[in-house]
Amino acid sequence: MDLGDIRYRPETGCAAQADLRRDSLIATAPPAERWLLIESRSAWPRQALTSLRNSSSGAELGDVVARRCRELRIRPVLIRRYGRLDPTSSRRWALVDCRPGRELVRWGDLPTDEHLLDVLAGKDSGLVSNAPVYLVCTHGRHDACCAVRGRPVAAMLTAAYPERTWECSHIGGDRFAANVVVLPHGLFYGHVTPARAVELAKQYDEGAVVPDLLRGSGAFAPPVQAAQHFARAAGHSPVVDNLLPQSFEVLSEHRWRILLASTNGPIAVEVSARLDTVDARLTCAGSSPAQVRHFELHSLTTA
Repeated sequence: MDLGDIRYRPETGCAAQADLRRDSLIATAPPAERWLLIESRSAWPRQALTSLRNSSSGAELGDVVARRCRELRIRPVLIRRYGRLDPTSSRRWALVDCRPGRELVRWGDLPTDEHLLDVLAGKDSGLVSNAPVYLVCTHGRHDACCAVRGRPVAAMLTAAYPERTWECSHIGGDRFAANVVVLPHGLFYGHVTPARAVELAKQYDEGAVVPDLLRGSGAFAPPVQAAQHFARAAGHSPVVDNLLPQSFEVLSEHRWRILLASTNGPIAVEVSARLDTVDARLTCAGSSPAQVRHFELHSLTTA
């Protein structure tokens, strides 16, 4: 396991310090409406996509794939199986749509890295899968906490769901390691422990989220994620497809009014955000001080 820094000590890592500070998980899921999952069996560099190569020339392909993904608003990540490698099996790719009402996973074979350009061009549509996908960030060269905390979680999920579980490269929020993403709904979970990893999967199978570990869904903007959190905290159903946004109104630069659809009727939620300066490193390689965003609830009314 390459942690990227031999001086790393778990007790002083960014995730341990975030635990001590009780950093809020609320509305910290980064934007990710669609994903490109790329199976990679080589060592992952700090910048994951730089490992992609043209098979004929050996030239770097990562910049081209990254640029095309930005144009298509797709988030690319490398994936690999935990603790097992069958060199005779075909590598795979997946395109995942997390947008509400369009949730879908398509898988295909990846004979060469260059084939990703055909996938992004729509020349290979793959096959639809109804099985969820669990991504666990274990990208040690990006942040040591992700490997130290992520790999035990990946091991636990793999033992229970071997075909659904993948280690993945950096997904953001290193201080919230172990980070897990549940697809196709794009649910980001943080501070996941091995003891609770399977709980997330079981709840998803039952169509529900686990609110106390949920960072939010990358399919929604952070103010919507915050509104959904406060609605669940007020007792509204944790069903995955509950609390979908119906309208989004900007009241000021840092204040929003979101109308959510729920099983109990429409809910109007008004939230605001502020930036706080903390004397802390938000990643193991980061600098101090840093700024973190906190959301506050101003009103929540049911029509």
